[in-house]
Amino acid sequence: MVAIVASAGGVHALQVVLGGLPHDLDAAVLVVLHLARQHRSLLPQILGRATSLEVRQAEEGDALSPGAVLVAPPDAHVLVGDAGDLHLDDSELVHHVRPSADVLLLSLARSHGPRCAAVVLTGTGIDGAAGAAAVRHAGGCVLAQDEASSEYFGMPGAAILAGGVDEVLPLDAIASAVIEWTRR
Repeated sequence: MVAIVASAGGVHALQVVLGGLPHDLDAAVLVVLHLARQHRSLLPQILGRATSLEVRQAEEGDALSPGAVLVAPPDAHVLVGDAGDLHLDDSELVHHVRPSADVLLLSLARSHGPRCAAVVLTGTGIDGAAGAAAVRHAGGCVLAQDEASSEYFGMPGAAILAGGVDEVLPLDAIASAVIEWTRR
């Protein structure tokens, strides 16, 4: 399982990363992007145009499957259950946002430990730092976008400062690193 989280500047960064992944990727991909909760999201369609992977909005009870990208809906936290099923949650905002990167990453670390990877892309704030540290502590792999290629370095920088990152990479090298991790 690969979780990719982002905020400000994240649409372009997500397009670059997903566009570099092969159609036969041997991992399920989950995406959290901070979105305005009062608007319907076109993010699955936008990202779908950038990749050969199937992209759609996550729904309650979805099962994760290799080669599929599930995007968190606006105004819902996404959690991964032990059986690899998704749960949507409308509990309190975390770091002033819903969906929260930390909520997803903490659940992924708990449910899948060393079988998960987290990618922290451009964004403001600290959301994702605690979750990235949890993924790394559980034996998973954590990649962060470097400052030079980030539009906003808040999220990746916070994850790095929290000690939750294995590798800091330029945006155009992240897809290759994800592919390499899935082949291990």
